[in-house]
Amino acid sequence: MPSPLFADHPADRPPERETVEALITQARRLRGGLDAVRRESAVDTDLATDPQLRWQRALCDLAVHHLDDLDGHLDQLRTGLPTESDDDGVAADAPPATAAEPEPPQRGALLRRVGSAEWNLLTDEVSWSDELFAIFGRSPAEGPLTLDELPALVHPEDQEGLAAMVTDCLVDGRPIDGEFRIVRPDATLRTVHMVGEPVLDADGGTACMWAVLRDVSELRRSQQAVRETRDSLHRERQIAQTEHRLAVELQEAVLPPWRGSLRFPQGGPVALDLAGRYLPAGTSALIGGGWYDALQLPDGTTLLSVGDLTGHGATATSGMAMVLGALRGMAVAGHRPGPLMAFLNQLLDTAAQPALGSAVCGRFAPETRTLEWAQAGHPAPLLFRGGTGRALDPPEGVLLGATSGAAYTQHTEQLEPGDLLVLHTDGLLPRRSHGPDAAHEGAERLLSLAPRFAGARSAQDSVRIVVEEFGSAEREDDACVLVARVGD
Repeated sequence: MPSPLFADHPADRPPERETVEALITQARRLRGGLDAVRRESAVDTDLATDPQLRWQRALCDLAVHHLDDLDGHLDQLRTGLPTESDDDGVAADAPPATAAEPEPPQRGALLRRVGSAEWNLLTDEVSWSDELFAIFGRSPAEGPLTLDELPALVHPEDQEGLAAMVTDCLVDGRPIDGEFRIVRPDATLRTVHMVGEPVLDADGGTACMWAVLRDVSELRRSQQAVRETRDSLHRERQIAQTEHRLAVELQEAVLPPWRGSLRFPQGGPVALDLAGRYLPAGTSALIGGGWYDALQLPDGTTLLSVGDLTGHGATATSGMAMVLGALRGMAVAGHRPGPLMAFLNQLLDTAAQPALGSAVCGRFAPETRTLEWAQAGHPAPLLFRGGTGRALDPPEGVLLGATSGAAYTQHTEQLEPGDLLVLHTDGLLPRRSHGPDAAHEGAERLLSLAPRFAGARSAQDSVRIVVEEFGSAEREDDACVLVARVGD
């Protein structure tokens, strides 16, 4: 409340009522639009798990508190403005709210957030507005608090700061602008923002001090929520970036280092011309557990394998490294593809971090040009010959880690000079289907490339054809492809 002593000071011209009405209308329109945004975010079921959505919702809540406070202040300003009079000298009513100016909720609560006080140092009189009594949780019958009594309701940690503000105002004539916490009689804690000024007498001494106090508890809680969700989002992004970097480094360390064509066995009469490629997911953050591999074995045969583990990130790539290492070791030890798949199934079934995986594993013998192979819930290799292609008939085999003690059989395929084998994971398609035809659709797309494969001069050229067909697709998962061309 302004002091009567302000009459000695020039006053600014009060704003026009029409201007204030226009501002109120704009504020309420903004509030209505913000409510629509909040309703849209409220139906999102990922708020509990997505820090980005939680941060956005916290910002919306903070903006709501700001707009509610602004609306309350403007409404108080309108209440204090003079009204136009009609011809009979009777004050006209304020214009009613229009449809574009919805009445905000809990208007009474909004108005009770702001109160005023005046402490007269000459007469020791103290006056508080009704709103200030409500903010402090104090009955008007108990009377207002003097400046000496005020610290009794202030949080102990904030009493020194309040004392410094009041001293600066009374002694040095500085305006007050600061916050402190109050402990209400019901033990609830509220945060109050106080602005005020000293009022000087004719001799330049402080005659009284007036102040406007605003309860900003909800506003500060919303700001704290924004800070906490922002910090949480920042931490989770840092963790995700670290995990992504580790996953990439681990994947690059485990997958075959060769980028061009490779020939196995080296120096043999019939060699396989080999090339492979890893195709990332539509979002580079999704580093999965896919692999492709080719390895010359001690007996002169060549190991070919492609597979994929469930999940993404460092956990999936570390699991892939474990499986691929075990697969290589057991192949070097002489295990055939069928028993090898059974060992891998047992490995995943008993691992500390259980996972599911699919794989295809083949062993090519150059002397006989035969491919002995097995699969575990994985798309079958595709065989291209004479400009056409077909999927090999798959032997029995379920997903790795899905069934304890599962049996895995193997088939033998007779290959011919110039044959092309394509081994791939099922993540090639832009959007993976969830039905039984998901793997079939990817295989059909590859089989349609048979005429182009027939014109390719090397395995590397064939891989390039696959990348041109699938490389720009917005895949939901990463994918691997391995091409083996049988030499003469």
